[in-house]
Amino acid sequence: LTVRRSDFSRDDVLYIRCQSRLKSLLRQPVPALPPCTGLPHAVAPAYNDRMQSTDWPTDVASARGVQETLRSQVVRENQLGPVSTVAGVDVGFEDGGKTTRAAVAVLAFPGLEPVASAISRSPTRFPYIPGYLSFRELPAALEALGQLAVMPDLILCDGQGLAHPRRFGIACHLGVLTGIPCIGVAKSRLIGSHEEPPADKGQWVPLRDREETIGAVLRTRTRVSPVYVSIGHRVDLAAAIDYTLRCTTRYRLPETTRHAHRLASG
Repeated sequence: LTVRRSDFSRDDVLYIRCQSRLKSLLRQPVPALPPCTGLPHAVAPAYNDRMQSTDWPTDVASARGVQETLRSQVVRENQLGPVSTVAGVDVGFEDGGKTTRAAVAVLAFPGLEPVASAISRSPTRFPYIPGYLSFRELPAALEALGQLAVMPDLILCDGQGLAHPRRFGIACHLGVLTGIPCIGVAKSRLIGSHEEPPADKGQWVPLRDREETIGAVLRTRTRVSPVYVSIGHRVDLAAAIDYTLRCTTRYRLPETTRHAHRLASG
């Protein structure tokens, strides 16, 4: 794979920084995965050739195999550079669930003013099964990301990251496929146990699965139900908590999620 700086616009600089990672990935055997239409033109063709598939997995066994294979590529350390844009990704469904409508909203950081957005529709490929959300939602979400004129520095996903039975929730999956730092900010718990966090905004307690800390139960509003924050990719838990709070203003959910939800809901 040859990636030249001239192949990229200014908004694609993030992918230049991922050049060595992409070369390494292309040398490794990989299970059947979907073509990635949500990447810049210079990267997507090589990625798609390597996938040698036009479909996402449509059964649980195949999907689980993808998760088991790719979870080792999640980076749990903080590799964030300067953050000037943050994004939210959310998904809704139309036509009785037959069509997936994904929305990406990009906000300036730290001001949280909207700067870009995109909506994509695609056929729903996978049923709703807890633990396999990415196979239902990511195909359309990647298409929406590919439409953006401004690529975000950080994505806050409405779902789990490491707080997942196989440590590979939708925030991890999206981060590994794109290389973009991601955080999982879920409204409910999928796995693990925790104590009740203190009532004040900014307080949190660990979310644990057996002896492992897999996330944080974070109070984003005083005396309001907490959210479940976990590492997605290329961030550590401390940074995930910090950016979640900095993207949350008057409401329980981050502004990134709220903007994306309005777009996804039509």
